[in-house]
Amino acid sequence: MLKIDTTAACQTVITTFECSPGTCADLMDKLQGAYRDFISQQPGFIAAGLHVNDAQTRIANYSQWANREDFQAMLRSEEMRARNREIAGLATRFEPVMYEVAGVF
Repeated sequence: MLKIDTTAACQTVITTFECSPGTCADLMDKLQGAYRDFISQQPGFIAAGLHVNDAQTRIANYSQWANREDFQAMLRSEEMRARNREIAGLATRFEPVMYEVAGVF
């Protein structure tokens, strides 16, 4: 389960996806499948959440990993590289960014 805490010893990755209303549902299906069937099974995976805006033009993904290396190893795997090619075909742009939790209110 996601735990947003400044004392949590984990790596946070926030990825935003830009898409069209016509591809949003397909993109969400691909992302949910990736988490269900592959990403959640990888070493170091803690938890993730997917969010979609009302206009269905953006999807935000919040994930937590034990460390940066585990996240990078997942991204570099053949399985995820193939999945990311499919995801890239449905998104006009996406960017994963690593963060540290700076404050919780």
